[in-house]
Formats: sequence, C-alpha cells, structure tokens
Amino acid sequence: MDKNNQSCVSEFFLLGLSERLDQQPLLFGIFLGMYLVTIVGNSLIILAIGFDLHLHTPMYFFLSNLSFTDVCFSSTTVPKMLVNIQTHSQIILYEGCLAQMYFFMTFGALDDFLLGVMAYDRYVAICRPLHYTTLMSPLVCMLLLALCWLLTILAALLHTLLMARLSFCAGNTINPFFCDVVPLLQLSCSDTSTNQVALFMVGSMILTGPLSLIILSYAHIISTILRVPSVSGRQKAFSTCGSHLTVVLLFYGAAIGVYLCPSSSHSGGKDRIAAVFYTVVTPMLNPFIYSLRNKDMKTVLRKLIGLNTLSSPGL
Repeated sequence: MDKNNQSCVSEFFLLGLSERLDQQPLLFGIFLGMYLVTIVGNSLIILAIGFDLHLHTPMYFFLSNLSFTDVCFSSTTVPKMLVNIQTHSQIILYEGCLAQMYFFMTFGALDDFLLGVMAYDRYVAICRPLHYTTLMSPLVCMLLLALCWLLTILAALLHTLLMARLSFCAGNTINPFFCDVVPLLQLSCSDTSTNQVALFMVGSMILTGPLSLIILSYAHIISTILRVPSVSGRQKAFSTCGSHLTVVLLFYGAAIGVYLCPSSSHSGGKDRIAAVFYTVVTPMLNPFIYSLRNKDMKTVLRKLIGLNTLSSPGL
C-alpha cells in the first residue's frame, strides 16, 4: 500500500458487547455489579490475609498477590467499558488503547506466572515438607514475586513498543470491548512480521513456562498423594490443592477460548462470551473459590466482616 494514501488513525472504535441501545442499561447494571463484586471479594481476601498472622505463609502471600492482580486485571478493561456504555461512545484514543493493551498484558501474564508459582509452592509443601521453610523462605517468595513482575513488565513493554512503531489506517474497529495485541495487529497496514515473531516467542514463554511448572508440580503431587496409606491423609492433601487447581482450570479454559479457539469474524458472539469470561468472570470467581473451600479463610473473613457475633455468649 502506498504510504501517501494512508491516513493515520488517532482513535479506535471498541465494538462492545451489544449494539442494541435497549440492552445498554441492562449490560451496565450487570457488569457494574460483577466489577464491584470483584473489587470487594478480592479486597476482602487481601485484608483477611493481612489481618491474621496465621495466614502469613507463602501460600497466602501469593494468594493475596493473585487477588491484587485480579483487581488490576479487571480494572484494565471493565471501567472503560462501563464509561462507553453510559456515554454511548465506543471511542478510545490511540494512546489510551496502547496503555490499556500494556496493562492488560501485564496483569494477564502476571496472573499466569503467579498460578505457576503457587503450584510450585504446593509441590514443595506436599512433596518436600521437611525443606519447605528453606525452599519457600520469605526471601525466596519475594524473589519469585519480583521475577514474575519483571518478566511480565518486560514482555508487555516489548509488545507495546513494537506496536507503537506500526501505522494504522482505514479500519479502526476492535472486537469486542478492549485493546489487545492480536486485534490491533490485524488492523495495522504496516509490516507486522517482527511483531508476529515477538508475539510467538514471548507468548510461548508466558504460556508454556507457567503451564509446564503447573503440570510438573501436580504430576509429582499426585504421585506423592497416591502413596499416602490413609484415605483421610489423601483427602487432606488433595483439599489443599483443590482451590488452586479450580482457578487454574478456569483461567486456562477462558484463555484458550480467547486466544486458541477464536471464532470467525462473522460469529463474534462466541469471542465476546469468551472475552467476558476471561476478563470479568474469572477474577470475580477466584475469591469465592478460595474462601468457600478454605476453613481458615472463612474463619478470618467472618471475623473481618463482623460475623463472629454469632458465636458470642448468649446466642
């Protein structure tokens, strides 16, 4: 294409979840409610872990960081969507789109890495309990967290800088409701070969690294648990991994729906459902999964929100 005939795009049009005006108030109410539940639920997890000294362990340390990441991850896309619904404007500026893409990639990848580190923590706790305090010392936990942040920031920054050098022209409609790497690359009229190579290499690292750690950790965990002689011992060991494994399945199931099983451009409804589940539903469900399956979390949460009055004298 002749560069002289290109017109630079200064803003993009986020297609949104529905173009019908009569559905906008309902969508606004639903997603505002889900977003508030996400914020409150994950914030309670963070407060509960900070509130009780018994929860100051590596497992809960990484859980609190996962909850913080989920809040940031959801906040990257949902508030902008709510503003667009309320103002009946689907426009996002070019600079805002790049910023949204950067933070979306950062917190999405951080979720991925934290799930991998949490699987490693469960492996050490179950398979190498005598070395747990050494292998998962506070210093090691801080270094693992710092490594997760460093890798995700560098990956997101690389993609953002490579995206900033591209030209966009003609089409500027993004499906469904947030800026992501692949939809933006599809709109570019520049040579995107470098971006595609970086996307494949960095994406493979972000996906296969934590996923391999999760698979290897649980392979050793299952092998160790099956050697436990008592049924109650096996059940107790499995229960410590149930919440994390459920979150892993939700996260990767939603991510696969968004990135590995995209529907055609003529059937974007499936893309939108997968994107909503990945960006909104999963961060909202995580605190419920961890609190409902964990006695310690339930006890601390009751104290935190004042429900321990039920056990006071005279009741």
